[in-house]
Amino acid sequence: MADDSAPTPRKLSNLVVIWRFTGRYKGQVVGALAALLVAAAATLAIPNAFRLIIDRGFNSIGGDIGRWFQYLLGVVVVMAIATAFRFYFVSWLGERVVADVRTAVQRNLLRLAPSFFEENRPSEIASRLTADTTIIEQVVGTTISVALRNIVMGIGGIAYLFALAPKLAALLIFGIPVVILPIVFLGRRVRKVSRESQDRVAEVGAMAVEVLGAMKIVQAFGQEAREAQRFQQIVDSVFDTARRRIRLRAVMTAMVIALIFGAITLVMWQGALDVQAGRISGGTIAAFVLTGGLVAGAFGALTEVYGDLLRGAGAAGRLAELLREEPAIAPPAQPRALPKPARGELEFRNVHFRYPTRTDISALADFTLTVRQGETVAIVGPSGAGKSTLFQLAQRFYDPESGSVLLDGIALPDLDPAEIRGAMALVPQETVIFAASARDNLRYGRWQAGDDELWAAAEAANAATFLRALPDGLDTYMGEGGARLSGGQRQRVAIARAILRDAPLLLLDEATSALDAESERLVQSSIERLMEHRTTMVIAHRLATVRAADRIIVMEGGRIVEEGNHDSLLASGGLYARLARLQFEGLAA
Repeated sequence: MADDSAPTPRKLSNLVVIWRFTGRYKGQVVGALAALLVAAAATLAIPNAFRLIIDRGFNSIGGDIGRWFQYLLGVVVVMAIATAFRFYFVSWLGERVVADVRTAVQRNLLRLAPSFFEENRPSEIASRLTADTTIIEQVVGTTISVALRNIVMGIGGIAYLFALAPKLAALLIFGIPVVILPIVFLGRRVRKVSRESQDRVAEVGAMAVEVLGAMKIVQAFGQEAREAQRFQQIVDSVFDTARRRIRLRAVMTAMVIALIFGAITLVMWQGALDVQAGRISGGTIAAFVLTGGLVAGAFGALTEVYGDLLRGAGAAGRLAELLREEPAIAPPAQPRALPKPARGELEFRNVHFRYPTRTDISALADFTLTVRQGETVAIVGPSGAGKSTLFQLAQRFYDPESGSVLLDGIALPDLDPAEIRGAMALVPQETVIFAASARDNLRYGRWQAGDDELWAAAEAANAATFLRALPDGLDTYMGEGGARLSGGQRQRVAIARAILRDAPLLLLDEATSALDAESERLVQSSIERLMEHRTTMVIAHRLATVRAADRIIVMEGGRIVEEGNHDSLLASGGLYARLARLQFEGLAA
């Protein structure tokens, strides 16, 4: 999926991808940064307030101690308000950026050719749109904010420490390089394990989607225990990888905290000696201790944030791979236009083709066929003969290895794929019904169609009766995969879509295969009316449905082995006659 020239998903530089989306909202970014700076400054002002309380309140005879507590209270109020604004802005940015990333990835996926989804599991891609974007939301909405806040706190705190007691601050800073080394060393290990952990989680999502989508098969074959065991193995693998990541993070955190607070303890020891010697005041050492604690906490938090940033970089890298993916089938720079109106003539010239995932098998070999305007051509042959491949190439979901496919005399690569597909209406063998209303499923044929046109198409496809019987008519929710409809009803909805499409070239892939005899008879008459004045290609396994075709093309092994009408092919005694004999004798039996 990723190209070699692209930055590896294990690098923090991949977070630039997130900034491309965050940078669209400069007002919110500025508001978040301003609130963050004010909150950090107010936090650092608290130790100074304690210094003033001790030195000018407790140690000053007749001093107004309430004044300094009022100052402290004011600092706390400012910190609370600024923190609230920071939380609002960064949380808003996190949710907005995730929404934009998901939309951008989905929009790019819709551009990609079907070959991409043969080579990359859709369930794994879906995991990237959910699990990885959730990590992005955490990074933008929490992690980056915490990181910036602690950086400001750390730098500002160190500056204040030098202002309070330069010698003590220098001693404290001397230990920082000792802390950085284990972060760098262990960070590389955490980065690698974080990427592995995300990959394992994606596998869990992919397996869950696959099994849940095939639950009837799993239960029909009694494979529940095996699938549970297989899922358990994947989940255990996720846990093992996560445990390694957690162990590394724990070791890194322990080392850093021990080093930081050990250094602070040693410095405080020296500070206590300076107080005894009268070189600094009690308020100063109190402020130094508090500020040192804030600085230590800031650097300690940065070690944890670093691990989260690495996870975010891994997620951003995986999403960037999807955003960088370019469609294998793209419109030409200056596409030609089909004639108006389009005739629907389709021609295959010496086409050779292999599917990208099955390069060892030739789907079409030196295939030549011309389908003339208004002609009905039936394509028959055994499974694997290459029949459905013709439809895939006709709609330019793939390009042939050699040879060419032409629509109305124009080579498909010279046309916009959207215009090619707009000139065709498809009734697939495996009907797709979306989890939406009946109206939206019908309107897939032509989205601008009104209710009158929808009902006319439904009537023509013999679908109006059962659609009217639905609880809410066309507003009835169809369920996942059209669960509320039978197989025959789903196919009639697909036929109604094609009728609504009103395209010059009609592609029927065994369009009546899921219908009972009565529905098939009614729909067949509708299809015959639909085929009038249109170019039609029919893929048929049931030969009884293609007797009236103008021409019948018999395919085997990606080639045309016979051509003619029903009677002439029966008389020739070839493959068609053998297939017909097997079917008709089976029906008679």
